[in-house]
Amino acid sequence: MKTYETVTVTHPQEHTVLVTLNRPDVANAMNTQMGLDLLEVFDGFCAAPNKQRCIVITGAGAKAFCGGGDLKQRNGMTDEQWQDQHLIFERMIRAMIGCPVPIIAAVNGAAYAGGMEISLCADFIYAAENARFALTEVTLGIMPGAGGTQNLPRAVGGRRAKEILLTGRPFSVQQAYEWGMVNRICKAETLLAEALETAATIAGNAPISTRQIKQSVNMGLNTDLQTGMMFEIEAYNRMVPTDDRREGILAFNEKRKPVYKGR
Repeated sequence: MKTYETVTVTHPQEHTVLVTLNRPDVANAMNTQMGLDLLEVFDGFCAAPNKQRCIVITGAGAKAFCGGGDLKQRNGMTDEQWQDQHLIFERMIRAMIGCPVPIIAAVNGAAYAGGMEISLCADFIYAAENARFALTEVTLGIMPGAGGTQNLPRAVGGRRAKEILLTGRPFSVQQAYEWGMVNRICKAETLLAEALETAATIAGNAPISTRQIKQSVNMGLNTDLQTGMMFEIEAYNRMVPTDDRREGILAFNEKRKPVYKGR
């Protein structure tokens, strides 16, 4: 498997990929290379979704998931250099959001600015008790540009999102949980194990089904109910002629665990 400068990609268990942001000496801050690495990794997932059934993304070390953009690298950039770098980040985020494979973010510490935006690209978030979140861009004369103004309102509602975005104030993992942004708070030492356990459950289900469910929910959130219902039926009909559908029913009747092949 290919190695990357700023991220590691491993297979800790069957059908699950673990992507680790790996710049712990700088709070896993996102520099240009990390943008390029994540773009390549998630482009690969989009191009060959059958090769994995669930993805977990986390940060190296115990303090930070990702502290956001590497402001030391950005110091002194020309406007053109800044925009060129941000275009890489935009493409990376689009690849993450467009990934058909279910993604779990295991937020192991601070997730600020672009780091919080990365976590919001996941389908849901498990977070350690010491995790903190913030979209601090407004305090730096900019604004979130990696999906923050779009994904956050979908997670916590428009009014709560505007308060977070307009103040730039950090908030706790407990608040994130109460507001619906975080699905589960975990002890730091068990966070990854809990995320992988859920990933194993997802990976044990029929992979065409999980991908179609993800796509159907995402489509429905961005359209009216009638159009969403029509899309759901199209997604459902994709299941009917599959071997996995036949295996699921057969296994139920034979009182055994199904073995899905993704076809």
